[in-house]
Amino acid sequence: MNNEVGMVKRDLPERTFEFARRVVKLCQVLDQTPGVSRTMANQLLRSGTSIGANVEEGQAGQSRADFVSKLSIACKEARETHYWLRLLSASEIVPEPRLAELLDEANQLIAILTAITKNTRKNSEK
Repeated sequence: MNNEVGMVKRDLPERTFEFARRVVKLCQVLDQTPGVSRTMANQLLRSGTSIGANVEEGQAGQSRADFVSKLSIACKEARETHYWLRLLSASEIVPEPRLAELLDEANQLIAILTAITKNTRKNSEK
């Protein structure tokens, strides 16, 4: 098992699960306000929980290509989640300090998922 797969099996699923849990909590608060907050909460909930779901699916990938595909999707969902978090802050729907940790974690997840997919692709070519 290479290092990337090892990290996914040990650390990343728990980290993305915890991130999703925090997104769910935020969306529960946003959902109490009708209108645009509720609409944005739905988008954030979908993308923010999809990251971990795709990481979990990647663990059971039938091939290295399947693993990379699932983690690439997780990375795209992390980028979308980061977008919605930024928009919530910029629109002053949620104060930026309340989103700072989630924004930072989204950035870290993007970096981790990007590195894993790049390294796994590179190692597959060898």
